[in-house]
Amino acid sequence: MKKLLIPFLFLSIASFGQSKLRPKIDQSSDQVESKVIEWRRDFHQNPELSNQEFRTAKVIAEHLRSLGMEVTEGVAKTGVVGVLKGGKPGPMVGLRADMDALPVTERADVPFKSTVTTTFNGQETGVMHACGHDSHMAIMMGVAEVLAGMKDQLEGSVKFIFQPAEEGVYDGSIAGAELMVKEGVMEDVDAIFGLHIWAQIEAGKIGYRSGPFLAAVDNLKITVNGTQSHGATPWYGVDPIVSSSQIVMGLQTILSRNVNITENPAIVTIGAIHGGIRSNIIPEEVNMIGTIRTFGDEQQALVHKRITEIVTNIAESSGASAKVEIGKLYPSTVNPPAFTSQMLPSLKGAAGEENVIAMDPITGSEDFSYFQREKPGFFIMLGGMKIGGDPLTTASHHTPDFYLEESGFKLGVRALSYLVVDYMGMQ
Repeated sequence: MKKLLIPFLFLSIASFGQSKLRPKIDQSSDQVESKVIEWRRDFHQNPELSNQEFRTAKVIAEHLRSLGMEVTEGVAKTGVVGVLKGGKPGPMVGLRADMDALPVTERADVPFKSTVTTTFNGQETGVMHACGHDSHMAIMMGVAEVLAGMKDQLEGSVKFIFQPAEEGVYDGSIAGAELMVKEGVMEDVDAIFGLHIWAQIEAGKIGYRSGPFLAAVDNLKITVNGTQSHGATPWYGVDPIVSSSQIVMGLQTILSRNVNITENPAIVTIGAIHGGIRSNIIPEEVNMIGTIRTFGDEQQALVHKRITEIVTNIAESSGASAKVEIGKLYPSTVNPPAFTSQMLPSLKGAAGEENVIAMDPITGSEDFSYFQREKPGFFIMLGGMKIGGDPLTTASHHTPDFYLEESGFKLGVRALSYLVVDYMGMQ
């Protein structure tokens, strides 16, 4: 009997330790909600592209300093890191929010609509928070205020990581989460949490997945070289257009015949083909570009291997030659199953069990994966769709009509705060 009572006693103490700050978090989340919405609208009206988040960083840094934090600016170029020291010893818990906007011209009819314009890749375009990073920053600023109000009771410290350039850069340089990791931002962090607003989930709900969640993304470039000839006498040349057509079709057999799709999906998409200049000339060269999406290192290695084999062998079979270039971008975002199970009660406590949804894999990508490769990390999706909305007709991320239901932001503040204090209580 004693052996049964003692574990039960420890379980009760642990459970109490995890939940004792929740009522105060709930109260503070209610109080900060209007500020979170105001911050989000300000960021939305003043969007800045990757590694250009200068005004954004200033607003964030001033807020964190006002809460008494140690603040470092210029991290990974334009990032901001604030450390809130708790009143009791314990782990360093990381929270991350991304900062950058996109080259998208907004169409949504909201009073805080972005009218910012810029030149991107030689074209005039609008700038818009079309992926919800404005809400991520505002929510984490709210979490910072909530937790700062109870710092003496925190059993550990919190590192608030505001990350630039999640959407990537186009000059080939290291940026975003990868650069933050290289600069040492994760060295003293024990675990990290992050959320992404999701326009296809109703506000008031949270989505998650155990294991591979978001895909790794790689760029693909294929160059096929043949022998130029007159279009009327193809036998005098080697046609790279025919070879390229066969390559495009051959690449699809990777997904239908090589990848075990019962475990995880994969995608190989050719997005552009360029070759030739005139109807009666067989060109010497054809260039293709595309994207690769995979889940996990083993699957990624398999797909890369098969792409190279298929492309080179099809080209050689017709007398042409081909070069394959694969540029790795972001690894797959993977929630460790044991860590996910450990933290799942925090989400259910924040949202209610019926409002926590196990999701299918998402073939989009996230550079939060770089943080997860350093320390245990849990990444979740926060609902941003109108109540009763249709996911199939609701404007998706990266589009001009992207819209967020602001009533769900308070749940984001509560969920991240729960994750922090509950994790501290478990250590």
